[in-house]
Amino acid sequence: MPFKLSTAPYLHQANSVAEMMRQVLYALIPGIAMYVWFFGWGIVIHILLTSMTALSCEATLLWLRDRPLRPFLTDNSALVTAWLLGSALPPFAPWWLSVLGTAFALIFAKHLYGGLGYNPFNPAIVGYAMLLISFPSEMMKWPHLASLSGHYPSIVESMSIIFTGQPLGGITLDALSSATPLNTMKTQLNKFHTVTEIKQNPIFSYYGAKGWEWIGSTFFLGGVWLIYKRVITWHIPVAVVGSLFLIASLFFTIDSDRYPSPFFHLFGGGSVMIGAFFIATDPVSAATSNTGKLIYGIGIGILIYIIRTWGGYPDGVAFSVLLMNIAAPLIDYYTQPRVFGH
Repeated sequence: MPFKLSTAPYLHQANSVAEMMRQVLYALIPGIAMYVWFFGWGIVIHILLTSMTALSCEATLLWLRDRPLRPFLTDNSALVTAWLLGSALPPFAPWWLSVLGTAFALIFAKHLYGGLGYNPFNPAIVGYAMLLISFPSEMMKWPHLASLSGHYPSIVESMSIIFTGQPLGGITLDALSSATPLNTMKTQLNKFHTVTEIKQNPIFSYYGAKGWEWIGSTFFLGGVWLIYKRVITWHIPVAVVGSLFLIASLFFTIDSDRYPSPFFHLFGGGSVMIGAFFIATDPVSAATSNTGKLIYGIGIGILIYIIRTWGGYPDGVAFSVLLMNIAAPLIDYYTQPRVFGH
């Protein structure tokens, strides 16, 4: 029997950075399509804006840093940042919000730290958090669901609102906009209304919020696709979703008129599924060992609930991920696997 010998390297990794990032873009498509179905074409326009801004900033910064353009521009990492940020913006937000948030993410959260692989924070979530803190009015102004408003905005109408702030056909922006279900729930709870009373509003559904439960579900399916393709592991998403579900169940059991159900926390918006599967799993800024990933994900889930319930913001995914990004090096330090033989 012949014994074959070969020279190093002995292992071949089929996945490249570009291929992994491409899979992430594929996984985002169903959720984006569902956004378009319920809110119109505004999100596509913003994704185009964030993509053009991201590629322009990436090329400029690589040139300033004297780095080769082609390998970094074609690794798709800038496009993933652009698509994630574009998916989180209100569909009728002004155009400069997309440009400003993307440029901030690429410059301050990526290249000032040395580029891809050196960023301690997820660039997309840094850009989103900056916009949320600096421009809360624009970031909170979401449109009504097309099925509730009785008006489905066309591409031309969406472009008119985004680039000029002037809707067409005599319909004002205020008539098309409303608070998100998460924002409505938090505001009404602070006015001492019960959850049962608040959910009489037609924007809510039996277990989540109308339209949003489908958006959240499609992002969930996209995340499952990433696990199936081994782009991410199950540890962080399961820890985020599981811990949020458990802590929400505990308080819901204590007082269901004061604390919304765990399903509302998961499907009252699309942010939890995007955060759990697409943002918290960033291999650069997240914890690395399996035990560390579970701790990191549980921390995010608990922080989301704390910020939503007792904090100043109706959501909390962005700040929870950023806070746990800060804690990731410490988690890695205490959860390093033992070296074989020691």
